[in-house]
Amino acid sequence: MKFNFLYAFLLVTPFFFGCKDNQTNKKSEVADEKILYTNSINPDDFKAVIKGDSIRLYTLTNKNGLKADFTNYGQRLVALHVPDKNGEMGDVVLGLSTLDGYLNGPKNNFGAVIGRYGNRIANGKFSINKTKYKLAKNNGKNHLHGGTIGFDAVTWKASQTADNQIEFTRVSPDMEEGYPGNLHVKVTYVLTDDNELKIDYEATTDKTTIVNLTNHSYFNLKGEGQGDINDHVMMINASAYTPVDAGLIPIGAIESVEGTPFDFTSPKTIGKDLDSNHAQMVIGGGYDHNFVLNESPKNSEGLVLAARVTERASGRIMEVYTTEPGVQLYGGNFLNGSSTGKSGRPYMKRNAFCLETQHYPDSPNQPNFPSTVLEPGNTYKSMTVYKFDVVK
Repeated sequence: MKFNFLYAFLLVTPFFFGCKDNQTNKKSEVADEKILYTNSINPDDFKAVIKGDSIRLYTLTNKNGLKADFTNYGQRLVALHVPDKNGEMGDVVLGLSTLDGYLNGPKNNFGAVIGRYGNRIANGKFSINKTKYKLAKNNGKNHLHGGTIGFDAVTWKASQTADNQIEFTRVSPDMEEGYPGNLHVKVTYVLTDDNELKIDYEATTDKTTIVNLTNHSYFNLKGEGQGDINDHVMMINASAYTPVDAGLIPIGAIESVEGTPFDFTSPKTIGKDLDSNHAQMVIGGGYDHNFVLNESPKNSEGLVLAARVTERASGRIMEVYTTEPGVQLYGGNFLNGSSTGKSGRPYMKRNAFCLETQHYPDSPNQPNFPSTVLEPGNTYKSMTVYKFDVVK
């Protein structure tokens, strides 16, 4: 209500009192810009019917005032409002202000579910029981994030079962993007009163296949559109990582992070080692690597702590917990200003980071990596939690 009153006051003030000078005008413009920044999404801009399927915006809230906005196109987290150390809400994920931006703008994965396979598969091919499968090569000679039309670019059925909970379902048909089996997928999001965004993935198949689902939210704890993330302080609970080749495909080794720029076992700023001449940093153009998570500590639900990120100016803290064996740290190296966000500002290089919980990239072609094979009669299950707090 406070913002609504302020907005109304700013609208009517010029009519009653006039604009006395340029300084007053400038103050009003700054105030208006702030309001637009904090409340820039119009649900009507997400309404559409595509191939007979209705698309709209869905909003989750919890008792503490946190808010998460989703669209069922690509099952995307469009906005996520969490408090700073002063109790002021701010949107901490990158996203676009209209559905048209996702449909017709530059291709992106902002906030989307990724499938059938998150991350890369070498040469767009794999085998199951000596049967060879070919996938789209949409990342050079490799397959990335489910292909040309992945889970991020289709419409999902949505059912909001409570103010703080929503369920998305879809059947990915046999051989969609080259993957075998009719895959029944259900993803449930809960915005808990402990200020967690909890993501629960399930999938079943009628033919042996591979599955590796993740969420591709881009985070900036200063606030969406508020500059780079290099000064965020990050801890990743991983003593090892998987080095990659020039195509960002794992070479099959699992190596220690000790003495490398990939050692986040003690908290450090994301930007501390960005200028390192370490070969892996040069190949990735920064961080775009899978970390092999340690097996402890765990939360009360048995999920491993994957990472903790602190932004000192806002005081916001984000912790990531997961059942997955790995997490991909992506430092926003390929953001190039081609997408303009909800703030009206272009998203530039390193304006956000991703922490994508996952099985390792190219696991179907790496026999020493944890398997991503799903058999008929079994259920794929995975859970990830993004928990928000502030510096006390």
